[in-house]
Amino acid sequence: MSTLPLLYDFSTLAITLALFVLIIIFNELGFHVGRFVQNRTDEEIKTLTGAIQASILGLLALLLGFTFSMSMQRYDSRSQALITEANAIGTVALRAQLLPAAYQPKVSQLLDQYLRARIAVGKIDLTRRHQRARYNAQIAELQSQLWSQAVQAAHEDPRAVTSGVFIAALNEMIDAQGRRNALLQMHVPEVVLLLLFVVFVASGGILGYSSGLSGKRVVAPTMMVSFLISLIVFIIIDLDRPKRGFIQVDQSALVMLRDSLQR
Repeated sequence: MSTLPLLYDFSTLAITLALFVLIIIFNELGFHVGRFVQNRTDEEIKTLTGAIQASILGLLALLLGFTFSMSMQRYDSRSQALITEANAIGTVALRAQLLPAAYQPKVSQLLDQYLRARIAVGKIDLTRRHQRARYNAQIAELQSQLWSQAVQAAHEDPRAVTSGVFIAALNEMIDAQGRRNALLQMHVPEVVLLLLFVVFVASGGILGYSSGLSGKRVVAPTMMVSFLISLIVFIIIDLDRPKRGFIQVDQSALVMLRDSLQR
């Protein structure tokens, strides 16, 4: 059984709110520390602090762009995998018409059950492991039954243009399901997210410290920047959470295929 990242058990909104609160707290702490050392620091140190602040903010921007790109790539891969699987199932349904007439009703029935199971499991959160395991066992059993039908049909009619093309399509359908399941386990490495969080909070602290050295608060701009960065972090985490976040892979390709097969 696959192991989900530690942060996966916490909601995206809770993580983002905690980060926002932390950056405000560290900003306030940094401001008070800056005020404390203000009169003990010369202009050269203040200038150096500004350079360090710019470096940390630049590093934060780099990490945000890098992490967002990683999460978006994984989301796109999962979307493409779903379309590929829908096409593979559709191809199996079409090529089932080449099988001997005695096998076509049973194969169509099994395909309908298989498609419904794939749609259903696609809506279940990855943290609901037992429920997903039941569906995956059902899907594996349906694959086994479909393969058994294909083998029997091949023994009765071994021609490549009939049973052969159906077996090839069925094999591609099974492979497509395996690839899609594998992509569900691909996340942005947790160490990258933790590093992003650390730099995010550190940037709040250095902003507050710089304000403290100048003796002037910049509350509104700091709150706005913190909110916007928190929003980007929210999108990054949400994209990286298949079956759980607000941004979900659209299953309309499988649903439309189911409706067309029923017609």
